[in-house]
Amino acid sequence: MAQTTEKPVGPSDGQAPPHLLRTPRTPRIHRAWFVAAVTFVTIIGAAAFASLPGLLIEPLHEEFDWSRGTIGFAVSVNLALYGLTAPFAAALMDRFGIRRIVAAALTVIALGSVLTVWMTAPWQLVLFWGVLVGLGSGSMALAFAATVTNRWFVARRGLVTGILTAAGASGQLVFLPLLSWLVEHHGWRPAAVTVSLAALAVVPFVWLLLRDHPADVGLAPYGGEYADKPAPVTGAARRAVTVLFKAARTGPFWLLAGTFAICGASTNGLVKTHFVPAAHDHGMPVTAAAGLLAVIGVFDVVGTIASGWFTDRFEARRLLAVYYALRGISLLFLPMLLAPSVHPPMLFFIVFYGLDWVATVPPTIALCREHYGEDSAIVFGWVLASHQVGAAVVAFAGGAARDVFGSYDVVWYASGALCAAAALMSLVIRRPRTQALSLTGS
Repeated sequence: MAQTTEKPVGPSDGQAPPHLLRTPRTPRIHRAWFVAAVTFVTIIGAAAFASLPGLLIEPLHEEFDWSRGTIGFAVSVNLALYGLTAPFAAALMDRFGIRRIVAAALTVIALGSVLTVWMTAPWQLVLFWGVLVGLGSGSMALAFAATVTNRWFVARRGLVTGILTAAGASGQLVFLPLLSWLVEHHGWRPAAVTVSLAALAVVPFVWLLLRDHPADVGLAPYGGEYADKPAPVTGAARRAVTVLFKAARTGPFWLLAGTFAICGASTNGLVKTHFVPAAHDHGMPVTAAAGLLAVIGVFDVVGTIASGWFTDRFEARRLLAVYYALRGISLLFLPMLLAPSVHPPMLFFIVFYGLDWVATVPPTIALCREHYGEDSAIVFGWVLASHQVGAAVVAFAGGAARDVFGSYDVVWYASGALCAAAALMSLVIRRPRTQALSLTGS
């Protein structure tokens, strides 16, 4: 971690800020790792709200007599906006800086979460939980991790991407047991307030410790050479849309978007939203089901970091094919494993599925980087949008299917089949024949 390159500065460099007009020294640990650590903690704070939807379906259904489809619709709005906001957030980070956008996003998450305490109608659930939290979480989602990785790292990008992606699972691990205990013993409102406070608690860390670019502290990115900080990019919305239209003319974009839509459908939309109520349908206590989701979070951290390590060493598209195939097989077996108590086959599923939960993210980001160069963070933002649209569809469809059929079984089987299709789509992606170019500059 000691690798670093500083820009030589001195009195003759009229552009250097005063605090850099001294003999440069090489830090023992590169600043990029501290930035990555702050990013990790920030994503954990934002992940608190993502832990809540599956725990609230039953309490909201019982208190307000809202259908599971209605509650699922609010979740779907949240998930869709989470994804659709991401590419614009990546462009806004280029315009206004990472710190400002992330701090504002955390504040919006906290506001939306605390306002749910006073809601009395379904439209308020959609507005507070769906719109506000969706916009806030989308502004600092995986596109945030991709932006930090692209700016601060040249070496170890796959590993860092895996670590930052695992932060969401770590947030789930930290908050799920606490939130499930609060929901069961004190109701859902204290859980919503806890989420709001968690998001606000991260804001000072972001503002004081996060830096937008290595040049801000006179450093080169880890494993790379020094480069001046680029000027702010104006027209953030226009740039995001321009990148989308140009990427949409290429085959890899649609394959990546399609596979990632299935990824979202089979994780956030299905398991994170509906696993707890599905297990409860079979007589399992809510706290036990939430505990299993937390265990998924434990193994997700291991699996995602390992996936980042693999991505630095193996072909990304083949990794994706393996991940989707294994996920599909596991989902086909799940309906047979649900029972009133936790038994060894269910534990095996939880471990197996947890290792695969978001292992798809590092190779997907790597493929975006291979094909789309410096615009890869924005392209990945759009690919992430497809992930969340897929999640949104299944979050709603899962609740509606439960209302109609009285069971989630058909949704598990359909998701398993979709994962098999994603595995085949991954193998169709080809490496670029030439070096990736900027879409906005081409």
